[in-house]
Amino acid sequence: MTKMAYATTNTTYARPFGFDTNRVFRMIADWRLYRRTLVELETMNDRELADLGLSRYNLRAVAREAVYGA
Repeated sequence: MTKMAYATTNTTYARPFGFDTNRVFRMIADWRLYRRTLVELETMNDRELADLGLSRYNLRAVAREAVYGA
């Protein structure tokens, strides 16, 4: 009679506390949308911005609010 032994290895990879890859991807996507929004606003002339009630001074704040909320 032959006896065989089996060994199983379970490997788990520890992630740093609070690390979430989905969150990182969302942050990157939000940043890209912010940049696109800002670039589009910056390409408008002063008349177009005035029609929207905006000035060049507050474009970053407007783009930030549009992407990230209030």
